[in-house]
Amino acid sequence: MKKACDVLVVGAGSVGLTLANLLGQQGIDVLVVEREHELVDYPRAVGIDDEALRAMQTAGLVEDVLPHTIPDQKIYMINGAGAILSEVDPTTREFGWPRRNGFVQPLVDRVLLAGLDRFPDTAVHFGTEVVDLTEDAGGVVAALADGGTVRARYVVAAEGGSSPTRKRLGISFEGETRPTDGIVIDVANDPIGTPHAVFGGDPARSYASIALPHGIRRWEFTLFEHEGEADVEDDAFVFGLLAAHVPDPSRLDIIRRRVYRHHARVAGRFRHGRIFLAGDAAHVMPVVGGQGWNSGIRDAFNLGWKLAAVVKGLADDALLDTYETERLGHVTQMVAVSLQMAKEMTDHDPEKAAERDRVAASRTPEEREAQKRQAFKPQPKFDRGVVVHTPLPVSKSLPVRDVPRLAGSIFPQPTATDADGVEMLLDDATGQGWRVLTWNNDPTAFLSAASRAALDRFGARLVQVVPKAQLPWAGKRATAGVTVVGDLGGEASLQAWFDARPVGAVVLRPDHVIAAECLTQELDDVVTRVLEAACAV
Repeated sequence: MKKACDVLVVGAGSVGLTLANLLGQQGIDVLVVEREHELVDYPRAVGIDDEALRAMQTAGLVEDVLPHTIPDQKIYMINGAGAILSEVDPTTREFGWPRRNGFVQPLVDRVLLAGLDRFPDTAVHFGTEVVDLTEDAGGVVAALADGGTVRARYVVAAEGGSSPTRKRLGISFEGETRPTDGIVIDVANDPIGTPHAVFGGDPARSYASIALPHGIRRWEFTLFEHEGEADVEDDAFVFGLLAAHVPDPSRLDIIRRRVYRHHARVAGRFRHGRIFLAGDAAHVMPVVGGQGWNSGIRDAFNLGWKLAAVVKGLADDALLDTYETERLGHVTQMVAVSLQMAKEMTDHDPEKAAERDRVAASRTPEEREAQKRQAFKPQPKFDRGVVVHTPLPVSKSLPVRDVPRLAGSIFPQPTATDADGVEMLLDDATGQGWRVLTWNNDPTAFLSAASRAALDRFGARLVQVVPKAQLPWAGKRATAGVTVVGDLGGEASLQAWFDARPVGAVVLRPDHVIAAECLTQELDDVVTRVLEAACAV
């Protein structure tokens, strides 16, 4: 095992493995250590969203992940009588992928682990436990249980909600833990056979029934205070839970059963010197919202490009402060939303459940539609960090409209074409990483030599988007170093996006967040400000 690396990742779960893949793509020397002797195979997350799939696309692994998903999986929230309280069925492809997907996490973890084989400077060691971390001016020394040590420039602790690293550093983990546990039961040869998920807000005992890929069905039941591990191992008890769901529980092909604890907590800080917390080590939330796993992938996506930039000497260490600045607020919102949903669906007070049902029945069609498209899910929107907010442009050439500024939010990913007219998702057509994207203009006409040189150091791509009809002309006349992309038009196109905005250019970060938006003539100054925000050196 290597004795030194650029980044030491503690924990070979989904978050640690995703981060290692993103760093490996950048040629960063990464070591992942995991105290268990193999990948964890017990029941965990069951939902992967469009942002996470886009991260998998960025990591070059999405085609291997997709076979383990159920795209566009509906969720029905029902009461104890089976009446539908709300339906979640977002059909958008705003970011290129279905917004809600069922998935089998252990199989996706295997994809992430295998993905590391692509990178000669990335290694994974199982059965390796970190027992202490000592930081000095140049890095961190990790002491291992076997007496060995590893020296790293930075350490990312992604070892789960009980994170020894977080506890060792004395970082708070404020929030709440539900007084009762839950039981997860995974069954092969799905006896229900329907593709959707159901969350049952039954005051007698709340539950979830979720279809998963490859013929797997998951049930989750709330346990009461007098119930615990011993009951979970009792077939009669488990069959009793399932009796209202299948004709004959004794015939089920049970894969596994496990007790888990409901938490809703957020770490007091995500950075301690050269050590970072990510995933469940930084935040945990109820499963009802389906965002715990996805929030961890957002952590890896946000932190990955920043660590790579600092390790490569492209940015100052201060860039890493923006990880907490950007992620802490959003994940706190996500925990709050998930907790509220969990309380509504798992409250066993009959009067409160009846009031919930009355509120649901009184929703307007507009409110039901908002629930259906998952409007309750907070989208990342950064006011601070690596983001430049420009004033609303004043121009007689622009209609006056009350539209939100989108710097700090995620840029859409419609289908576009490459210079040859081949259709593909936008990120594949432009290439990954930093991008300066202009509508119908050659971006080099608006960038100084100094700005272009600075962008080159970051590996930024200059992208000229034109209507597909213009490709034969624009492609032949493209400036060297400029990628020409064809827009297909329509409601979800880039032309529609720019039509609705008072801007003609955007600067996109490697995690697809809009670092800045501006009129094309302002591009050079805005690029300079973005690089300053990125602590470029």
